[in-house]
Amino acid sequence: MTAALEAKGLGKKYGKRWALSQCTLDIPAGRVVGLVGPNGAGKTTLLNLAVGQLSPDAGSIRVLGGRPADGPAQLARVGFVAQDTPTYSGLSVAEHLRLGERLNPKWDDALAHGRITRLGLDPKRKAGKLSGGQRAQLALTLGLAKRPEVLILDEPVAALDPLARREFLQNLLEAAVDQSLSVVLSSHLVSDLERTCDYLVVLVESRVQVAGDVDELLATHHRLTGPRRDPGTLPADQYVVSESHTERQSTLIVRTTSPIHDPGWSVGHVGLEDLVLAYMSAAPARPSLEAVR
Repeated sequence: MTAALEAKGLGKKYGKRWALSQCTLDIPAGRVVGLVGPNGAGKTTLLNLAVGQLSPDAGSIRVLGGRPADGPAQLARVGFVAQDTPTYSGLSVAEHLRLGERLNPKWDDALAHGRITRLGLDPKRKAGKLSGGQRAQLALTLGLAKRPEVLILDEPVAALDPLARREFLQNLLEAAVDQSLSVVLSSHLVSDLERTCDYLVVLVESRVQVAGDVDELLATHHRLTGPRRDPGTLPADQYVVSESHTERQSTLIVRTTSPIHDPGWSVGHVGLEDLVLAYMSAAPARPSLEAVR
């Protein structure tokens, strides 16, 4: 199956500063993918490259096997909801739908009007008069009614209250199932990713630190707690993601597919938030997991 998004040695710079460099990534199709990382990791730059709003300065990127924004056919395959869930404040809800219909050859008018009705949005109301949650839902409606094969969302719920955020993500998940969409969702809120995504990518300083099926990642990461010891003494198949030590105790987060039999360790579960934070806080000089496989 063609990857939803594939990057090889991808780089983008602004002036002399590289916002993204040597990024290699392979996101499978048919998944709801959570993209997470600290500020400055290159997430927004990566997504803007994926939708063709930016051109790479190094490497390559392909979406569904094609170059981003490479003609009308490729543009029609990709939907995008940007970070500020952009709408035109002077246009009404109905005018947004008419604009979407004119700009998108595969526009699904029944889907668009059906969502607006279910959401209780007044077609005559100007976007500038809508709440933040309503504007986000309008932007999502425009992205979905385009009938894309891949929908890319950059921090679409960051400014929403918890209730509006949950409603938005629930609508997104339902649409992904109903329309067999591939979804790439960037977010700082790991709790949102945990409810929505089945595939995770952690990006730190342009490098993919870990990527994989969420259930598999949770099953293969463990917290080890025991008397202080050098992590270098662990078996070779126990990859140390992060470590912390007191005078007498060591706490490690490791990834392994093998059972941990050492009686000196207390083995605990690692939640998604702890897993993400472990990779985000790892020393920058440490090679990524992809590099040591």
